[in-house]
Amino acid sequence: MQRMSRGRLYTSVAGAIAVAVAISGCGAGGGSSRTGHSAPSAQGAAPNGNAAGTARAAELAAWHRWGLTPLRTAPQPPADKPVKLSATGTVPVFTHIPTSQRVVFITVDDGQEKDPQFIKMMRDLKVPITMFLMNDAIKSDYAYFKPLQALGNHIQNHTLHHPVMSSVPLARQREEVCGDQKILTKEYGTAPLLFRPPYGAYNTNTRTAVGECGPRAIVWWRESMQIRSMQYQTPDKKLRNGDIILAHFRGPSELKGRTMTQMFASMLRLIQKQGFAVARLEDYIQPPAR
Repeated sequence: MQRMSRGRLYTSVAGAIAVAVAISGCGAGGGSSRTGHSAPSAQGAAPNGNAAGTARAAELAAWHRWGLTPLRTAPQPPADKPVKLSATGTVPVFTHIPTSQRVVFITVDDGQEKDPQFIKMMRDLKVPITMFLMNDAIKSDYAYFKPLQALGNHIQNHTLHHPVMSSVPLARQREEVCGDQKILTKEYGTAPLLFRPPYGAYNTNTRTAVGECGPRAIVWWRESMQIRSMQYQTPDKKLRNGDIILAHFRGPSELKGRTMTQMFASMLRLIQKQGFAVARLEDYIQPPAR
């Protein structure tokens, strides 16, 4: 079954998604689900001016610079990864991670906007993201994404030219996926494990091309971040454990005057309001055995 949202804002598609998922197991229990940050104390630092208190004060100050308070700290990812990928066979498609932990995952697509302030924000907040980069958008400045990668954020495949994959033949789909795979591996030193189809559109040929080019799974999403609000695929408009959130590298021209950092801050507030931590997507995925 193929999927496509309307327009460059990736409007969510109504209805259920048909996916073939090679997933087993469930994440460990949530415990004290937090995202690198506990709730601030009244003083904002531990007593006696110890190292932990000093670090906590610096952390609070970093979040305050962006008009935010720290999110909950993410729990340790389960040793038994909920998603296990195979080196052979048809690649699976998934929209969320099956886990009982109160975590969500942020993915950021394309790479068109290259706001230096966003790098500063990510260095301050240390919120994990997964970047699905498209070559046409990033080729003007490959170096921009390296500081984000250095923070531990993985770079994944999003095609060369951003076509509607389900509308082009297998040979073209191979060119798009294999071409981006080659460039991203060369520029960033690691071969992408995951693939996201532009507009969410894919078909059987897409899965074949992805499998032949190197990535071992197709990643969809359950929510998409717009300018100030999220778009949900569920009627109750609520986040759920393991949800994957779609966002984009976008600036004022596409965000009605808002900046990338303002959009990202709005997303973090929405996540915080619903009581979730942000975890790293790749920490919940078991790559194929070598």
